[in-house]
Amino acid sequence: MRKLLTFAFVLLACAPAWSQPRAENLRVATRLVKPFVFEEKGQLTGFSVELWQEITKQMNVKSEFIVKPSVKDLLASVNSHEAALGISAISITAEREMQLDFSQPMFDAGLQILTSAQGAEGSLLGNIVAGIFTRDFLVMIGIVILLLAVPAHIVFFLERRPNGGLLTHRSYFPGIFEAAWWAAATLATQADQMPKSAAARVAAIIWMFSSVVLIAYFTASVTSSLTLQQLRGDIKGPEDLPGKRVASVKDSTSVEYLRQHNVEVAEFAKVEDAYQALQQDQADAVVYDSPVLLYYASHEGKGKAQVVGPIFRKENYGIVFPDKSPLRKRVNEALLKLRENGAYDQLYKKWFGGNGS
Repeated sequence: MRKLLTFAFVLLACAPAWSQPRAENLRVATRLVKPFVFEEKGQLTGFSVELWQEITKQMNVKSEFIVKPSVKDLLASVNSHEAALGISAISITAEREMQLDFSQPMFDAGLQILTSAQGAEGSLLGNIVAGIFTRDFLVMIGIVILLLAVPAHIVFFLERRPNGGLLTHRSYFPGIFEAAWWAAATLATQADQMPKSAAARVAAIIWMFSSVVLIAYFTASVTSSLTLQQLRGDIKGPEDLPGKRVASVKDSTSVEYLRQHNVEVAEFAKVEDAYQALQQDQADAVVYDSPVLLYYASHEGKGKAQVVGPIFRKENYGIVFPDKSPLRKRVNEALLKLRENGAYDQLYKKWFGGNGS
């Protein structure tokens, strides 16, 4: 009897501890995409991260993030139950809804176009300067200067005669400059004198024919640069994208849209790689989610890139769950509370300005 009483006492003493529910620790899949999720001082931050932190407070749960390299990997992680849910900048689509569940929309977005700032509308002189002074143009100028040195030296050595030569100076300096001036004038078909010696005249004739080829190539290169510059400046909306070099992010809804509209697209693993392709003249435009492009254009890409045209293919971001997940209802309730108490609007204003309602 005494042992039974002792055992009952132990059960009563331990009952409060056993009755306490075990705290949930949810694994949350995400991916890095500014300004929704990114690393700062070794910690994840951004609109989506802070929104999820507010949701966990409402749900009274703990969580840990697992970072995935792409949307495809994120969705696969949730679908396989490696993660209880996923949050970042994830568009809600009918195709994704067939295998997964989404929360109510947490952000209104859409697609937009990013172009190089050099493609902006500006003065005619500014566009001409930007179109001409390219790397290829400067390389061509360097080659022409080197080629000028060849006929200049031939004329210098053959025409520095005491009497009757083309040159008035026999010394290397300034005689070579006088010969170089003649070679440049011949290139521009402005030479008013011809060499006197037979060998120099043969060299002069060869240089004249070479000059015709160089001038033709130069004219074609400049015209091509100006035409390309004008084409880039003509991108003002999605209807201008066919025929252009367009970059986007692999497995995104922007790639799906571009293919549906017969636009050739170069896919990159990260949007940062697409930005780099634009700045390195490997792409004429980047098509991706509007808030992501706007954030880049006003921060890291300020002065280098600009967002053009209206938002098209409007879409919503949501939090993604495995099919029939019991968490979906609880997260939706938390989102509604955040919208009702103004916490969502404060968070939206912090990251994007304005009001997110």
